[in-house]
Amino acid sequence: MEKNLSDVKRMNATVCTLLGVPCRVQAAGANELVLNAAQKAFGAPRCDRVFLYNPDAVALWIYEKYAARFAPLEEKAPLRLPVQTVYPPVTPVCFASMYSGLSPKEHGIQKYEKPVLTVKTMFDELPAAGWRTAIVSTEGDSISKIFLERDVDYFIYKTKEECNAKAMELIQKDEYACMVLYNGDYDHWMHRTGPEGRRALRALEENIATFCALHEAIAQHWQTHDTALAFAPDHGCHKVYGFFGTHGLDEPCDRETVHFWSFLPHQEKK
Repeated sequence: MEKNLSDVKRMNATVCTLLGVPCRVQAAGANELVLNAAQKAFGAPRCDRVFLYNPDAVALWIYEKYAARFAPLEEKAPLRLPVQTVYPPVTPVCFASMYSGLSPKEHGIQKYEKPVLTVKTMFDELPAAGWRTAIVSTEGDSISKIFLERDVDYFIYKTKEECNAKAMELIQKDEYACMVLYNGDYDHWMHRTGPEGRRALRALEENIATFCALHEAIAQHWQTHDTALAFAPDHGCHKVYGFFGTHGLDEPCDRETVHFWSFLPHQEKK
């Protein structure tokens, strides 16, 4: 794969632009490939629903090596973007940059810690513009902690299964313009069995199946909306000590991931 890498910091402005919300000057700008795809699907680089699925630690090299396992995902979300994440490539740092548009030095999380961010993020900008926003995450994980104290609805549960069930329920209710769902199971098993361990790869397949199920639910229940849907990991990973997995290096294995986008026009446009 030719590596024309997108900047993970562009996610913040991309989501805001899709929902018609002005972006702050100091933040990284929107991804033009996403906006162009939205223009083609919707007739304008705008939509009224965005769903962001955040599986943890899915590396670009994992996609390249196990591309066949991603085929169901690519069928649903054909826009593939190799992504360069920030340093250090650890979860709270990367998600803080993804959803603020700022570098670690600018947003203040520069190591593995989970303070509440004090800078503006899309979780500030979207509600201020009138877009109802929801975060669905397992408790104790970065997304459940660093974006607290915003005017968004938080659905925090002990297990991935509870989170995914809640996300499906919220899709059916159709009350939110922007939803974020975090799944950390690939990262969990990658640390314990290595990035290519049997249980880790099973978790990866479960993440792909979850995205496909979300896509189908959105296609069914959000037919009156123009919707952008993304599979958007935070960073990559690598093997260590011959068996375990980790991340945090300033190397492509950890700093390169891959995002996939799907665009579902409302029923009358199909």
